[in-house]
Amino acid sequence: MDYLGGGTINPKKITTLRLQEFKETGRKIACLTAYDAIMGKILDEAGIDVILVGDSLGNIVQGHETTLPVTLEDMIYHTKAVVRGAKRPLVIADMPFMTYQVSADEAFRNAGRIMKETGCSAVKLEGCNSIIIKSIERMNEAGIPVMGHVGLTPQSINKFGSYRARGKNPNEAEEIYNQAIELEKAGSFAIVLEKVPKELGQKITEDLKVPTIGIGAGPYCDGQILVYSDMLGLTVDFQPRFVRRYANLYDEIKNAVHNYAEDTRNQIFPNENESY
Repeated sequence: MDYLGGGTINPKKITTLRLQEFKETGRKIACLTAYDAIMGKILDEAGIDVILVGDSLGNIVQGHETTLPVTLEDMIYHTKAVVRGAKRPLVIADMPFMTYQVSADEAFRNAGRIMKETGCSAVKLEGCNSIIIKSIERMNEAGIPVMGHVGLTPQSINKFGSYRARGKNPNEAEEIYNQAIELEKAGSFAIVLEKVPKELGQKITEDLKVPTIGIGAGPYCDGQILVYSDMLGLTVDFQPRFVRRYANLYDEIKNAVHNYAEDTRNQIFPNENESY
């Protein structure tokens, strides 16, 4: 069981094996991104199953327009921080652009470095080609769990030319389906499906033995993931259709900071009770 009555979360560590059990029992998997220790701790205490330290930190933390500038050192730094804060969730690190596309040997070395230096439980690779398949096979042989990712793959934005949904025409849908099958055969323990029609998400989920994690891929996936700052309403200038906002923290934080600044200027803060 995952909950121990009264809303208490089972403290048992989430592993790749438990994710497989969740799929087999129909228990949905809740995933979010995080990039630092405090958010890792919050997501842990809130009952999130999987934390992805996404290369989306390039957009959210670093202010880039794409994920492409994120480096291996960036990912290691942020993944270390999340692992320190999150104890129960499965923590997965994105492999950034050009750390796994050159060769299977280079991908293997970089994945090993991420695992060794961060203490995370798995890595994630975008796309599906011969190098990626060989990389996944090599990593599995060495005991490095790998999550796949098909559909919209943001690291290929210059190839796609836009962030539109993928798989809306039959040929592209078949290609994405076949890629998911190949990633499973190579040894991926789970696969992210991003911005594909819900019917395609359902078909892939039903045909794969490993869990699917959807982001804009409909309700039939085995789990869902969002970028935490989108879900919490911190990124007000980015409102994709697939995001549900559970809070409006941008305005709440801005108002709190404004009130602090005004209290400081008007000599209301600190008062006698806040002084030694």
